[in-house]
Amino acid sequence: MNLEQLCVPGAYPGLYLEAHDLTESGSGILEIVIRSEKTLNSVNAEAHRALTQVWRDIDAAAGVRCVLIRGEGRGFSSGGDFTLIEEMSNDFTALARVWREARDLVYNVVNCGKPIVSAIHGPCVGAGLAVALLADVSIAAKTARILDGHVRLGVAAGDHAAIIWPLLCGLNKAKYHLLTGEPVSGEEAERIGLVSLCVPDDELLDRSWKVARKLAAGSPTAIRWTKYALNNWLRAMGPTFDASLALEFLGFTGPDVREGLSSLREKREPHFAEDAPI
Repeated sequence: MNLEQLCVPGAYPGLYLEAHDLTESGSGILEIVIRSEKTLNSVNAEAHRALTQVWRDIDAAAGVRCVLIRGEGRGFSSGGDFTLIEEMSNDFTALARVWREARDLVYNVVNCGKPIVSAIHGPCVGAGLAVALLADVSIAAKTARILDGHVRLGVAAGDHAAIIWPLLCGLNKAKYHLLTGEPVSGEEAERIGLVSLCVPDDELLDRSWKVARKLAAGSPTAIRWTKYALNNWLRAMGPTFDASLALEFLGFTGPDVREGLSSLREKREPHFAEDAPI
């Protein structure tokens, strides 16, 4: 597989892939756009699977020197599609499938040898947030709204959060935002170290492309091997990540997630159980 073959329409539902050649040989930047503008780029079952698989294919593809990922329209991604969440809470097979995909999504991004740049604007939640913050260089617009919505939904903060938030912004800040569900603006995210850079909204794409072109023009061996070594910090947190993900998906079997989902659909405050069984 090469850069052009990755971009076959429909190969990755919910994602639009475009090759940007830098050399006559076809090497260049792969642009990934999360695209479902009617639902603010929410991630349904097909898109979740695609967002998991694409990184393994990118890692193996010839000609990809850098990846730039962004959201279409008004935001990066508004999180998991409500239909998918409901399916997970009612169907064990669906729950097990998405658990495996969520695990693989994080590890596939971490283990993808090609450098990744994320351009974050508007809402950034769920699986999209995992990719945005696990990217090697994360660039946020000032008005970006970064939110880990797991606790608001009624499940533990799994996905990427336990593996990287404490490393980026410290345990106290991580606990505050993950336990309260308090959103983080792009400006605040840069201040606490959650993202690499924050720029004015109208400069986001220009700055992101500038960084992507610089990475693509550098020594592939030096950049990829540096990334590999640095990401051992994340691999070392594998047991913590696996525990957080298992607890998140255990929560999908309980009553709080059903109340959380209903309250989100009805746009009201949730009324969770008064106590936990343990």
